[in-house]
Amino acid sequence: MFNRSRRNLARWFTLSMGSILVLFASMIYYQRAIDRLEESDRLLYKKAHVMAANINYKWRQGQEQLDLSKVPILGDYSPPPDSDIAYVRWYSKTGRLQQFYGLQPADQIQAIAAFETIQTHPEWLRQLTLPVDYNGRTIGYLQIAIPITDAQDTLRKMLTVLVIAVPLTLGMISLVGWFLGGLAMQPIQIAYRQLQRFTSDASHELRAPLAAILSNAQVGLLSPVEDGKPKHTRLEKIAEIAKSMNQIITDLLFLARQAGRLDPNSIQLINLNDLLKDTLASLPLQCSTEHLRVNLHLPEEAVITQGNPDLLKQAITNLLLNACKYTLADGVVWARLVSQYHRILIQVEDNGIGIPEQDLPHIFDRFYRVDEERTREKGGTGLGLAIVQQIIAAHGGRITVSSQVGQGSLFQIELPLL
Repeated sequence: MFNRSRRNLARWFTLSMGSILVLFASMIYYQRAIDRLEESDRLLYKKAHVMAANINYKWRQGQEQLDLSKVPILGDYSPPPDSDIAYVRWYSKTGRLQQFYGLQPADQIQAIAAFETIQTHPEWLRQLTLPVDYNGRTIGYLQIAIPITDAQDTLRKMLTVLVIAVPLTLGMISLVGWFLGGLAMQPIQIAYRQLQRFTSDASHELRAPLAAILSNAQVGLLSPVEDGKPKHTRLEKIAEIAKSMNQIITDLLFLARQAGRLDPNSIQLINLNDLLKDTLASLPLQCSTEHLRVNLHLPEEAVITQGNPDLLKQAITNLLLNACKYTLADGVVWARLVSQYHRILIQVEDNGIGIPEQDLPHIFDRFYRVDEERTREKGGTGLGLAIVQQIIAAHGGRITVSSQVGQGSLFQIELPLL
């Protein structure tokens, strides 16, 4: 139980810190990408602005005169050797291509977007389309593009570092979470052990006086009834209540002593086929007196597991007695053993009165009774199913239940296969 709680604490700590780490790394990567893109845009805008400043435009005698000869790269000047410009294009104010350098473009401008990322092979380009104005009116569009290979390489290297660093950091976070979970569980574990020790001691100490009360009541019952019938009736009630209290204390003592892991010395290989046969053979007479039929279905091959045979027998007995208690006369109870490739299933099914749906989530709680009056009449303490769950959990398994009112119930024990 404590190891499971510690694992849960470590898991949730890793998930929460890991989510924060991944979010933080994503934000850093995103911000770095934005910064590099802004650097490219500033460089691109600076180049475009220098080119636009060298455009010679005049309006003479009702006609416009445009001279691009002095525009760097686009005009008569050849591009410098270290120029990283992919292409330069000049479009008229109507969007028609008039002059270009670099890749052959379309005759008509495709889009008038300020900055745009163009995906080409093998490198991506950052493109700027700059409207050029003269005296408040647009005389054309200058389009320029540069590769963003350096930015891509920088981001790729950063992503590689993050892909390696984030899982390593997550591993360290999980180890820290496991360590902190152990520290957090220590006070709870100490308090639980003290409570467990108190329950065990109190149950043990209460058994002796209860046994004395029960024996005295039984001795009193041996006296002739004629000596006083009211007195004899009271002694019967005392004896009945003492038996009930003794059963509750026995169950509590069992729960206190068997909490947590199994004693390694008590674990042994168990043939579940033989265990179920012995359990049914030693079942109390209650099932037979209620005229119930108990059917046993076992596989042909032996199903072997390891654990404490006495505890497993106690768990199966509790389920069978529970099924017998709440199955009407002439009903049927089935006990099945199923071996699957990775697990073992022990099923106890009946066609009894069933369990209401709202009670199913609480059916394994201590002292929980579906119908308190009816349960008391049947002699139940409300601890039988809690004992079963504790035994199965100690064996690394789990127990589930499905039921319908008036149709019956199916309890299923799942154990790991060897």
